[in-house]
Amino acid sequence: MTLVLEGVSKTVGADTHIHPTDLELQRGTMNVLLGPTLSGKTTLMRLMAGLDVPATGRVIWNGDDVTGVRVQDRKVAMVYQQFINYPSMTVYDNIASPMRLLGQSRKEIDARVRETAELMQLTPMLKRKPLELSGGQQQRCALARALVKNAGLVLLDEPLANLDYKLREELRAEIPRIFEESGSIFVYATTEPEEALLLGGNTAALWEGRVTQFGLTPSVYRRPVNATTARVFSDPPMNFLTVNKRGHELKFGSDQTTPVPAGAAGLADGEYTAGFRPNHLELAPHVAGTMRFDTKLSVTEITGSETFVHLDHHGARWVGLVHGVHSLQPGQDLSVYLDPAHVYLFAKDGALVSAAPYAEAA
Repeated sequence: MTLVLEGVSKTVGADTHIHPTDLELQRGTMNVLLGPTLSGKTTLMRLMAGLDVPATGRVIWNGDDVTGVRVQDRKVAMVYQQFINYPSMTVYDNIASPMRLLGQSRKEIDARVRETAELMQLTPMLKRKPLELSGGQQQRCALARALVKNAGLVLLDEPLANLDYKLREELRAEIPRIFEESGSIFVYATTEPEEALLLGGNTAALWEGRVTQFGLTPSVYRRPVNATTARVFSDPPMNFLTVNKRGHELKFGSDQTTPVPAGAAGLADGEYTAGFRPNHLELAPHVAGTMRFDTKLSVTEITGSETFVHLDHHGARWVGLVHGVHSLQPGQDLSVYLDPAHVYLFAKDGALVSAAPYAEAA
């Protein structure tokens, strides 16, 4: 079972919503579409489902061209962030409705509905109507209806956004296992890099209607092929700084120099862009060779066990994520430290030219 997109694109008038895209999704896989709002995630899912017809290219399902096939003639289930339920039906009947349309037996329907309701913590609500449920419970009902269908392709468009934290964490662990066992192709859209990492599987990074990279989620995170993918797969966004290579040295802005890492030894002298993630900035040096940058603190955000520090470095806006609660005052001068081993180097066109030596442990 495979879903293949061959040169699929989507235009609306003069606007291109999805640039020509090639993707191949395999049976029993988790595939995350990761990108900011308006990057094209929902549009790409609609093309996969048959809700929209591509301007160019083909959609291939199990070797058959289904580009013009209606969504109701495909084995597809889709759940949106905004829950959609049948208001006149009970929760039980909402969940059972796809199986009834398929003509399955009453006994099989009852077993599957109750099993799925238990997973979604909906068992006490089976006799209620959707309008008697909370927003999170209504979304769980919509999600259960997709789970019970056993569709070959399941598309979830930010489906957990309205759920409470505890249930969201439970479902992030359960949903991949369920679909892996069923053999379905699972596509999950999110704006959150952390959610992509938790779900695992494969990730397609999207930016302005383009898939900038697709592969195993840890690989895309650790070795982004360009600065755009690195920006997409970092929350808060990756920090950037102009760096100049001269012989065996890298000069970071006007502040620091460091020896050229082994992986960049063959690069031509010239200007590059250094990228480093917020969690690699520190308030004190911990290893030899750590670089120091003098910044001005704009604002702090304390999350409990960590502190976000928003910094101004000679006009460039950086964000650091440091452990612990720190009493810092906006406007104060603040020195931050960076281990060069956590730095990525990108060419002027944004292509990755040197990965962080510690990328595998990033």
